[in-house]
Amino acid sequence: MATGINPFEMAQKQIKVATDKLGVKPGVYEILKQPQTVMEVNFPVRMDDGSIRTFTGYRAQHNLAIGPAKGGIRFHPGVTLEEVKALSMWMTFKCGVVGVPYGGGKGGVVVDPRTLSAGELERLSRAYITAIAPIVGPEKDIPAPDVYTNAQIMAWMMDEFSRLKGFNNFGLITGKPLIIGGSAGREKATARGVMFVIEEAANAIGMALPGATVVIQGYGNAGSFCASLLHELGCKIIAVNDSKGSAYNPAGLDPKAVKAFKDENQTVKGFPGSQNLSNFDLLTLECDILIPAALENQITGEVAPHVKAKMLAEAANGPTTPDADEILAAKGITHLPDILANAGGVTVSYFEWVQNLYNYYWPEEEVNTKLRVIMADAFRDVYGMYKNHDGITMRNAAYMVAINRLAKAMEIRGWV
Repeated sequence: MATGINPFEMAQKQIKVATDKLGVKPGVYEILKQPQTVMEVNFPVRMDDGSIRTFTGYRAQHNLAIGPAKGGIRFHPGVTLEEVKALSMWMTFKCGVVGVPYGGGKGGVVVDPRTLSAGELERLSRAYITAIAPIVGPEKDIPAPDVYTNAQIMAWMMDEFSRLKGFNNFGLITGKPLIIGGSAGREKATARGVMFVIEEAANAIGMALPGATVVIQGYGNAGSFCASLLHELGCKIIAVNDSKGSAYNPAGLDPKAVKAFKDENQTVKGFPGSQNLSNFDLLTLECDILIPAALENQITGEVAPHVKAKMLAEAANGPTTPDADEILAAKGITHLPDILANAGGVTVSYFEWVQNLYNYYWPEEEVNTKLRVIMADAFRDVYGMYKNHDGITMRNAAYMVAINRLAKAMEIRGWV
């Protein structure tokens, strides 16, 4: 997280702007400005040396007007309560933008999982889901992977929850391995959703994707798959980075070769034929498409004036600060906000949940076809809102689409 920026306050500001622009009842903002439920847990885990270590974890559920909560679980040393609350709020609006019947949820444990053995990680995962078990479940709150969590961790959590309930409960969690109720296409869903929205936006502004230059900040799951999928469309990936360094080559990079290098060396830095750039220099490279795919608050008011991309597509959650939003809009950059651009992950998570409930599973081609339809419709809804209201950003428009749906649901239910 960037210092001095409170993600919870940032989320509240974004909601306030959108509710004011829409002119909804004041009670809508009052309900949406904070999560409905927040749980903090402190739970013990036995370490390999026999000692007991207590970990702190959180789970926030923002708004359940349209359906159960949905959102990831992250294991990271920088997890805070404010961050988890903000991320749960962003998840509500992400679900609202694409129209899936969920509210937002988010969870996290304050831990660096890279310092744990496989056994310690499993015991941590099981202990955390046991601690938050009273407020999660297929009808209440459906977690998923996030930063430093994966399909194996989801499998352990699902198994532990099933033990508590006394029966298989695959619908508890999404992002699971295929053999225990995962969905085909889930691994690449976030990146594929980003690609579909970029395609729609490029068509709307008249940008040709073959030959378009792309810079990607962050080369984990979302970033590396974005690189490969856009490369398949004919885009030129000229720079990528991770927490240890970057790989820049104006002639273009082979995304799969970079991924293989990172898997072997734990960083993209040093990829043959590339230069290392600072994070700032990478974000401000001249390019057609910039994709932040790392953590929050990367493009700040100090960085935004120097951004030279024609399009910015947020594969990460909350990578751009509110002051930077205004600067990017003034520069005429086509900005695809996180709650639109990276909603492919939660959309296919929704598909996984539906498949679990019916115990009927779809082939990957069907999953991808359904995802394209939803992402294309979501872009058109947001872009239409943006074009029909003067003086708003694309992020404002995305929030307005989501909040308009939420406001209707809350009014019909008698909440406002």
